[in-house]
Amino acid sequence: MIPTMGVAFKCPERTIVDVRIGVTQVPREISIEMADTVDRAAVKAQIEAALSGAVDVLWLTDKKGRDVGVASSKIAYVEVGTTESERRIGFGG
Repeated sequence: MIPTMGVAFKCPERTIVDVRIGVTQVPREISIEMADTVDRAAVKAQIEAALSGAVDVLWLTDKKGRDVGVASSKIAYVEVGTTESERRIGFGG
């Protein structure tokens, strides 16, 4: 047994990936909060495949298990970020 008294263990932090998709001729964007187990690189690869025309529909699954599909030809822009970076309190940038 190794004594652990006074030693702090740091658990790996999980970040929730937030994907925003702008659709042509639609004033509001689609916002999808992905599960914390999703690989960010895999999500970006799916998006790149849709934007390159390799697939006709971009399918993403949100953290509640709902599937969201967007026609690749209607995607205006895609923003991939984390929800933690947006949640600010107070004033400032």
